[in-house]
Amino acid sequence: MSRTVTLALLDAAGAPLGALPPFDVPSPWWQDVGPVVAEARRRYGVEVAVLRLLTGDAPRAVGGAVTYLGQVSDPPAMPLVPAEVDLSADPLRAPYAEPGGPARSLAWATAELERLGRPAETAAQQRTWNLSAVWRFDGPGGTAWLKQVPAFFRHEAAVLRWLGRAVPGKTSTLLADDGDGRMLLDHVPGEDRYGAPIEERLTMAADFHPVQVRSVADVAELVAAGVPDLRAPHLAGWIRDRLSGHDTSSVEPLLAGLEARLDEVARCGLPETLVHGDLHPGNVRARAGRHVVIDWGDAFVGHPAFDVLRLAEGLDAAASQAVVAEWCARWRADVPGCEPERAVELLRPVAGLRMAAVYAMFLDGIEASERVYHATDVDACLKQALGDVAAPA
Repeated sequence: MSRTVTLALLDAAGAPLGALPPFDVPSPWWQDVGPVVAEARRRYGVEVAVLRLLTGDAPRAVGGAVTYLGQVSDPPAMPLVPAEVDLSADPLRAPYAEPGGPARSLAWATAELERLGRPAETAAQQRTWNLSAVWRFDGPGGTAWLKQVPAFFRHEAAVLRWLGRAVPGKTSTLLADDGDGRMLLDHVPGEDRYGAPIEERLTMAADFHPVQVRSVADVAELVAAGVPDLRAPHLAGWIRDRLSGHDTSSVEPLLAGLEARLDEVARCGLPETLVHGDLHPGNVRARAGRHVVIDWGDAFVGHPAFDVLRLAEGLDAAASQAVVAEWCARWRADVPGCEPERAVELLRPVAGLRMAAVYAMFLDGIEASERVYHATDVDACLKQALGDVAAPA
């Protein structure tokens, strides 16, 4: 599957120029703008920074025809196609999606790399959408990444600082951050492990366990640093607040009983920890048997079982049970007398509710044209939660 891309362009001052003729790129994922930038350069000799999505014609944000807004320093020499672009301000627009936003972020990152003695020779845009903008920098000192995130993910830098101090080597090295969503990250060699088999997921779970154990003593510090507090006293209200604008009629009994269910979870005796929040294999990079967990924007302080439930998704029943069983055995060894199996079963439907609330938060925090990325996610997660409902044993 490919995309047919239209690039509407602004000049350096933010004035509209028109659009390039449509062209195809092989990568179907709308947020993956690296191929868009490269193809615009190859076909038309244009150096463009993609700002944001304008329109897309697919029900999901993959393939089909898609239109972006981009900005150029030098107008193209070729004639452009007339294009109507709404340039009105939006209070929910990410700073990196504003005209001049990428240039400001690149200037910050370049200056930081100079300060660190790692001057960049090239900078290449990789991704932009409502959850992040990502650029790759290469130079004689190696590769670094600029990652810029919206307000609801700005605690990621605090998480990375804690991880770098408390459990070094378990995640990306934070080189610098500006406190406002920009981060410079050292390169992590390897590949993202989407679709990892059961054997590798067992290794991932075993490697990740010490991180959560180590975090138990520091949960108050993490919360004070801005990491969302989704411990039992807060989680039920947080979920209901974020889902208040959505049709939750199918899960009303589950929502009404959340406090009682979470009280039962607390009686299972496991401590609350740092939770990655989206621990699927694609957020783990591997090389030569070493696994590094990346992308901590969804992190929070809460129950550790949320992570093993996410890691076990997509496996057949027997393999999923094996991942959970080994996780439970580790916690029983560390916390004698706890009941991890019961905690996992009680939290299965809560995991779906929490993810529905996360997607609702995204939808509430992004401009209208970007909502297509998450338009069906709330309902899908509510359906998952409903399917996972089980009465406490």
